[in-house]
Amino acid sequence: MRRLSFLFCYFTVFTAFPANSQGSVPPTGVSSPWATHFRPILGLFIFLTGIAAVFMPWILFASVIVPNSSTLSWIIDGDVKVFHLVAEPVKRELAPGLVINAWGYNGSTPGPLIEAVEGDRVRILVTNHLPEPTSIHWHGILLPNDMDGVSGLTQKAIQPSETFKYEFTLKQNGTYMYHPHTDDMVQIGMGMVGIFVIHPKEAEDLPVDRDYAIMLSEWAIPVGGNTPDPLVMLDFNFFTFNGVAYPLCEPLMVKSGERIRIRFANLSMDNHPIHVHGHTFTVTRRGAQRLPISAQYQEVTVDVPVGTTRDIEFVADALGDWPIHCHKTHHTMNGMVHDLPNVIGIEWNGLEERIRKFLPNFMAMGQDGMEEMFTHHHMKTWIPMGAKGPYGVIDMGGMFTIMKVSDD
Repeated sequence: MRRLSFLFCYFTVFTAFPANSQGSVPPTGVSSPWATHFRPILGLFIFLTGIAAVFMPWILFASVIVPNSSTLSWIIDGDVKVFHLVAEPVKRELAPGLVINAWGYNGSTPGPLIEAVEGDRVRILVTNHLPEPTSIHWHGILLPNDMDGVSGLTQKAIQPSETFKYEFTLKQNGTYMYHPHTDDMVQIGMGMVGIFVIHPKEAEDLPVDRDYAIMLSEWAIPVGGNTPDPLVMLDFNFFTFNGVAYPLCEPLMVKSGERIRIRFANLSMDNHPIHVHGHTFTVTRRGAQRLPISAQYQEVTVDVPVGTTRDIEFVADALGDWPIHCHKTHHTMNGMVHDLPNVIGIEWNGLEERIRKFLPNFMAMGQDGMEEMFTHHHMKTWIPMGAKGPYGVIDMGGMFTIMKVSDD
């Protein structure tokens, strides 16, 4: 109905603004600039916009922005949108200087965001360039059983070098995910995850100006290694937004007064309480479902459980650089090692100098807290942490990024 309203507006222009103030045609020889120039041009523009809205409904929505990642391109085949995913080994710079051997889609982990509109017929070709079979499950999306992507149950696994065709009509809208359902522990643990956004076919009552999507992931990277260990269940040491840890996370650039949506998706092994500084937001969707206005609620921290999504919306009405981060303190660190002793208050009494005889670059740390890990950037540590800020070092890592709200 809303798309058809564009066509209705075309006729409204002519009835609401008559040719002259009396509503009659100007006398012969008397010209009206509105009638002869502006009204036809505006009417044609609105008419063409209405036509485009009917046949290209995605123009009604702001495209989703995926920091540090990308959106999957598509082509039209008749009335079907055709996408192509390639499951393959990928290299990913997880943290400064740490390039890992991961698995993902189309050269990245997470895979590219898939973006479509409710009612679309989609065809997703999946080519397997992994050394083992795979499949893709469309997490939360209602579709025919044989498109559900569970190898051995709803389909044969996609063998190496094979391509499988998934095709279905999108009957819902919201923030969804995709991931393998073949050797799940290894393939998801190696980075094979992605976000699938389905825009509603009718524009929302409060459209947003900027729409962001962030996949939450965690990794177990052995010290000195480059390949994630998918056998680890709890003891993770890297935590990422869209496949990178701070300070590699791209900032969210926002103009003051804009309405913002952030979509969080979680296919990791832990829940993540995401805190936004400087703003109160409204939780508008849980598990992709749009909450009724009466059920929406305001928060400053939203918990994103495993295997689900959360959408938040707010007006960026406070200028400045505002952190967005997981509020589990270990999740804003890089290269955590969890079996070190607590040495706060320990007096070294010359032990540091004696150790340097054998390890010249040794530096005692921790007796006064861990701030030294961030401030001593001349140290040759495994993974650099922190970043230069306007007032010193920003001693954060992992699931941490910055929303920059400006008047520009």
